[in-house]
Amino acid sequence: MGFFDSIQKPGFTAAKGKNVHIKQEIVKTALNPQKTFAPFPQHSNKRSLPGKKPIKVYNQTPKPSPKSRAQHPRKRLASTPQRLESDSDDDVSDQDLGDARKRARRTSNVEPDIKRQIRSRKAFSEEDGGVFPMVHAEDVASLSKPTKYKAAFPNDPQAIQIHLQYPSASQSEKYELVVPILNDDFKALEDIREVMETIISNYLPGSEAAKMQNDSTGLIRRLKRATERRAGNEYTDFVQEWNDTLVDLRKDGTISKTIDEWKRVDLKLLERILTQTYSRTVSPRVHTLRHYQNGTDNVYGELLPKFISLILKQDVKMKSDQIFVDLGSGVGNCVLQAALEVGCESWGCEMMDNACDLAELQEKEFNARCRLWGLSAGDIHLERGDFLKNPAILKILQKADVVLVNNQAFTPNLNEDLTNLFLDLKEGAKIVSLKSFVPHGHKITSKNLSAACNRLEVVQKTYFSACVSWTETAGTYYISTKDSSKVQAFAEKNM
Repeated sequence: MGFFDSIQKPGFTAAKGKNVHIKQEIVKTALNPQKTFAPFPQHSNKRSLPGKKPIKVYNQTPKPSPKSRAQHPRKRLASTPQRLESDSDDDVSDQDLGDARKRARRTSNVEPDIKRQIRSRKAFSEEDGGVFPMVHAEDVASLSKPTKYKAAFPNDPQAIQIHLQYPSASQSEKYELVVPILNDDFKALEDIREVMETIISNYLPGSEAAKMQNDSTGLIRRLKRATERRAGNEYTDFVQEWNDTLVDLRKDGTISKTIDEWKRVDLKLLERILTQTYSRTVSPRVHTLRHYQNGTDNVYGELLPKFISLILKQDVKMKSDQIFVDLGSGVGNCVLQAALEVGCESWGCEMMDNACDLAELQEKEFNARCRLWGLSAGDIHLERGDFLKNPAILKILQKADVVLVNNQAFTPNLNEDLTNLFLDLKEGAKIVSLKSFVPHGHKITSKNLSAACNRLEVVQKTYFSACVSWTETAGTYYISTKDSSKVQAFAEKNM
């Protein structure tokens, strides 16, 4: 289980967007037949509608009044810490699940990025001893917090701490073998098991993975039995067996070879790294985000990894040599995900100080986690302040390939300011938003020829459950493309 809680906490209410009247216009381009996205096949039937074509739509946005932006403060959706895990099927075995993930990784319909370097060369070298600052699990959950944690193996007082090996040549992670008194707190034993299962499913060759996942004699099964029997000494012995096996597989080059065969970073692996990062940085301080509730200038919400993965890999087809910008990046989840999943240069800008503080903590821990897992990510840049005024953001937007804007609760004036800002984007740049930046029924005329929205081509799409933090229901989002050709054609025709 991840540490983005899966349910809405008491006292959190989500800001709801107004209903939008949609004008449907058939686009001549045929629907891409490769509609199924491997990481979450449970939604493939919903997303692929045979015989249907995408629609070009325009969102009905009221004409903003000429008031200052200060009178219309920016708003975001209410904060709910979410788990960063996709749903799993409880009725399949670990062996079947691991095999399915490997098949999905090797047969993905997503076009491979030949420039993407997934394996971190530094993570597999021992030039600096593989030691670096990070938040160990024992820093989060330990007996030093007696009101929150107790010993997992009280009958074996020696079984109190273990070191867990990751795929790289970097340092191991320290865990205290404790269990939470309250169910919502960090679960060390669960985290250990999920790290092992993720490594087995992604980093180990089939024969070695099969031995580890064997329902009778596999290491995971033995570890579970030791946990159930509260046999602490057995548990620590099994962890040491794991460590020795992983070191051997790294030293003989097996793990490096496996990573080099990847075409992309598996979604489950991505979620595990993001969840670990969040649980060690944001979760202990999540109360600071709860200061931002409805009725204040800023409320907060997140787009979840499954949704972002769909956007990056299918909707906009990002590559590692491109630039991603998140305007209103919160604690930085989407920025980190783009940097790792795509390997691209990834930017974010946030104006809430508490969210910015947590984003900076996440960035440091994320870099450490990527090294533990032996993976490389693109360069990350987190900016503080107003994205309409931040000099670094204004400059990078001129080069950006994909801009993400969670504008579900933005005011009409702010959305109009953003539309004007997009005039600086290069031709072909993509904008992903929760509300359309083109008014419903909008047409180019001689009177509105200079309007910024004339340079955007908009297509509406649908997201389904477990995509956003503020609701479990489906919703719409929009992919806009900077395209000035219609304006130029109109001007030439009417000169």
